[in-house]
Amino acid sequence: MSSLNQIRSTFIDFFKDRDHLMIPSAPLVPQNDPTLMFVNAGMVPFKNYFTGAETPPAPRAVSVQKCVRAGGKHNDLDNVGYTGRHQTFFEMLGNFSFGDYFKEGAIELAWELMTKDIGLDPARLMVTIAPDDEDAAALWRKIAGLPDSKIVRLDENFWSMGDTGPCGTNTEIFYDHGDHVQGGPPGSPDEDGDRFVEIWNLVFMRWEQFADGSRKDLPKPQIDTGMGLERITTVLQGVHSNYDTDLFRTLIAASEAATGVASRDEAKFSHQVIVDHLRSTSFLIADGVSPSNEGRGYVLRRIMRRAMRHAHMLGAAEPLMHRLVPSLVSEMGEAYPELRRAEPVIAETLRQEEERFRRTLGRGMSLLEEATAQVGPGGVLPGETAFKLYDTYGFPLDLTQDAVRALGMSVDLAGFDTAMKRQKDQARDAWTGSGQAAAAGEWFALRERLGPTDFIGHDQGETTAELLVLMGEGVEVAKAVTGQTVQALFDRTPFYGESGGQAGDTGEVEWDGGHGRVIDTQKQAGDLHVHVIEIEAGELVAGARVRLALDAERRTTTRANHSATHLLHTALRNVLGPHVSQKGQMVDGERIRFDFSHGQPLTLEEIDRIEAEVNAVIRQNLPAETKNMAPEAAIEAGAMALFGEKYGDVVRVLTLGRALEGDGPYSVELCGGTHVARTGDIALFKIVSEGGVAAGVRRIEALTGEAARRWLLDQALVSRQLAEQFKTPVSEVLTRVEALEAQRRKLEKDLADAKRQLAMGGGGGVAQAGPEEIGGVLVLARIMDGVGGKDLRPIAEEFKKQVPDGIIALVGVAEGKAAVTVAVTGQAKDRFNAADLAKAAVIAMGGQGAGGRPDFAQGGAPDGARADEGLAALKAAIVG
Repeated sequence: MSSLNQIRSTFIDFFKDRDHLMIPSAPLVPQNDPTLMFVNAGMVPFKNYFTGAETPPAPRAVSVQKCVRAGGKHNDLDNVGYTGRHQTFFEMLGNFSFGDYFKEGAIELAWELMTKDIGLDPARLMVTIAPDDEDAAALWRKIAGLPDSKIVRLDENFWSMGDTGPCGTNTEIFYDHGDHVQGGPPGSPDEDGDRFVEIWNLVFMRWEQFADGSRKDLPKPQIDTGMGLERITTVLQGVHSNYDTDLFRTLIAASEAATGVASRDEAKFSHQVIVDHLRSTSFLIADGVSPSNEGRGYVLRRIMRRAMRHAHMLGAAEPLMHRLVPSLVSEMGEAYPELRRAEPVIAETLRQEEERFRRTLGRGMSLLEEATAQVGPGGVLPGETAFKLYDTYGFPLDLTQDAVRALGMSVDLAGFDTAMKRQKDQARDAWTGSGQAAAAGEWFALRERLGPTDFIGHDQGETTAELLVLMGEGVEVAKAVTGQTVQALFDRTPFYGESGGQAGDTGEVEWDGGHGRVIDTQKQAGDLHVHVIEIEAGELVAGARVRLALDAERRTTTRANHSATHLLHTALRNVLGPHVSQKGQMVDGERIRFDFSHGQPLTLEEIDRIEAEVNAVIRQNLPAETKNMAPEAAIEAGAMALFGEKYGDVVRVLTLGRALEGDGPYSVELCGGTHVARTGDIALFKIVSEGGVAAGVRRIEALTGEAARRWLLDQALVSRQLAEQFKTPVSEVLTRVEALEAQRRKLEKDLADAKRQLAMGGGGGVAQAGPEEIGGVLVLARIMDGVGGKDLRPIAEEFKKQVPDGIIALVGVAEGKAAVTVAVTGQAKDRFNAADLAKAAVIAMGGQGAGGRPDFAQGGAPDGARADEGLAALKAAIVG
């Protein structure tokens, strides 16, 4: 009973047999707390149950929750790979009581499971408690027979999920590996050793903590427990490191095979970092997070790049991470089916990110090696150097710290922070939430009081309803009058609340003696449809009977656009590959915006194939089919689910069209939005733009129906107008445009050549002064009127022939702006830096700085009238 999968099953079965409802793991992106970066503990999905904002589905629950700790209060990233206990990703076993049992019940259950079902030796267990928790001490003596010597009181026995949220005192259970292992009991000077390891944390939730540090009592005392699956597995398998357990041994073996490097000595730490980070990055991608430069995406990128640097250290010649994904899926795909479904997306995302990082990694490591050699062992790496690694080479700060730590060095954090102020904040420090936290409690309270809104909009566009609640400025109000804007809840509605990328409906509301305009509809607390209403005439009072009517034309177009995105999603996967997944969308009554994972621009041929597929399914004009199913059953039957989306007990499954090749449907997805009755209702589909929005994420904008027809007519009109202007058939317009473009390029080249000849003093122009000696070096310095920045470089290259050992300094003035180019040649490169000289000139002309290499640099400034000042400043910099 010691394999990881067996332990997971034993835990679940133990509590299910004791009337605990099994609740599947929530996605890693919190669904109920916008202030949290990731789910970092088993209780996070249950926060609203603890605070009383939502009613739990049962008084007792058990779960195995995916968790990531890589930022903020619970941050294990720096220790991962170097200790045997820390991971960025882990599975948290937990049992919960929502006002049912409290301390005695939690301790009884924990002791029974530990000593009977799991079979740990009671003599090897000890506990810690809060200093003044006499109840817990008495219960441990009574239930477990523990002497006071094995009940340690510590000030740190208090747990909270973050800066805000439920909290309380706790008791932790420790396992003693024996006196042959180094280390002391908790609270002793040697507590960091491996002898005593914490295996289970029982939290006695009593309060809710707020941002100002205040607390209030929870509605009822609650129990939240957490036991790391990896940690308890080490105990049961008789090892002292999580990386020596069966799961990690398998993943490390795959890493060894892929790199050809055995996991020993320093390579051991690299393999451990790689396999841990493989788990966290893969699960984050499976839950819908993409690497980016902000928020959750930046934390994901930090974890990825830390692993990728260790792959580089192992000498991996090719990208490594994506090659390990099959081993991970084989080990964990059964327990977490979303991992298996997302396997192509995970592998492709990791491959693209590693290829991108490897392009700068070598140069960044060279810079780091040079800098550390100058500083020397035990020194401090300058903050400016760490920032350059971050800003230019994509090295997160913790990656640089990780690299220099092995050399006994540290980083000047104050210097790094100073440099960082020039850039926007990154990752956890920049995370302030989505802005919904203040109102969330109000909506959940209303959901508990009123129940869900009865949404009838799949079939109806108009209805009568009762006004249940009016909200104004975040508080419940009795009435609203002409000119006011309020939020309204009705018992039933045909108005779709914005969610799943579909815009909220708009329309009219009428009542006896008044009317208003529904300008938006939003979803709150899961299934409340909140109508934003502008009162146009009369007085609207809670309890009134009203008539609700959608904007029919806008709803029709929105339905067509939403259904078209389902067809587009399938077509993208068919044409580009199974790695494509939806990363975001917005559909309304005007157009489609669809974001998807893909690493390169689409070709014209690919766009044509995608459009052709979608329009072929539209022409089938087959009825759309919908049915309600359990999410697991729907996915098992082949329905596509969005990564990271949390679905309810029942989901709506939409089927559109027939497969263009083979049998079966064309598109089957889980979706609660509104859609066409037949594919033919979409009428026509046309992609109007395609581009990148982030690394590995592309965006398509498209039109359907009449909007697509009008767009095509507009394009045809442009072609006809060009044909008339060129006096050529429409079919030959492109050839004529290409010929004009070639002519334009030739004229631009001829003009640039003429400018260069004039600048060099030839072609009949007035001869200019040659090089002069300044500060002991030969300098050719000129102001060049009418010459822009892009033309200065070839001129500087020509001047290098005249000045093989010296400095060429050119200031071009065009359209009122200045451009600077500086080249340093020969032995002068030992004394002068081109970037420093160019920067002096640029700043003198009102610019910010220059960039380039030590032997060649360029910059720009807004004030060309100050060209003389710029050249003078550059000469002064030469003199020094």
